[in-house]
Amino acid sequence: MSDIFREVDEDIRQEKYRRLWDRFGPWVIALAVLIVLGTGGYRGWHYWQETQAQEAGDKFLEAVRLSEAGDVDGALAALEGLSGASGGYPQLARLRAASELAKADRKADAVAAFDAISRDSSVDEALKSIAALRAGYLVVDMEGYGAVADRVEVLTGEDAPFRAAARELLALAAWKAGNAEDARKWIAALQDDEDTPSEVSRRVEILSEVIRSQFGAAGDAQ
Repeated sequence: MSDIFREVDEDIRQEKYRRLWDRFGPWVIALAVLIVLGTGGYRGWHYWQETQAQEAGDKFLEAVRLSEAGDVDGALAALEGLSGASGGYPQLARLRAASELAKADRKADAVAAFDAISRDSSVDEALKSIAALRAGYLVVDMEGYGAVADRVEVLTGEDAPFRAAARELLALAAWKAGNAEDARKWIAALQDDEDTPSEVSRRVEILSEVIRSQFGAAGDAQ
């Protein structure tokens, strides 16, 4: 008798499982398929990303090789080909292209390129700062103190990572413009900042001596 009850109980359980499967089985299968497809899709996408990054890296190195070989036009063309690359290569390519223009003594074009990078909100902040500094270094020999200040004074804040380079550049630009007061201001800012690199401190100390010999000590009648 107990065997009959067990068989009946087993039949009832099997019937419940069959009904559950009839009701939810298609969803279980669909979910399993989605998991498989999702995993395969992610791996495929990841592989594609790696492949694209490797190709972009190869193109960037080729541009560097062309530049070192003296083929500026070839380097610029190769860098232009990275405009649609993945990752940070388009931004690096723009910065390198502007540097190539400066190297080719196309200073006006280089300044325009660096300015465009430094004012582009889509560019990484560090690269924008570097571009502004590069533009500043070029215009210090092309324009007045105001043109340099317009580009790099924003980088001189107490916590700005490139403040030492920006302050030194402004001190140099002010001295070249015959503006001893502003030159001394930026030199003092560098001397008062304990994080100023030692090589920058040495250079501005020399500049300070030049200013002192040319204009006298601070507060002297000009």
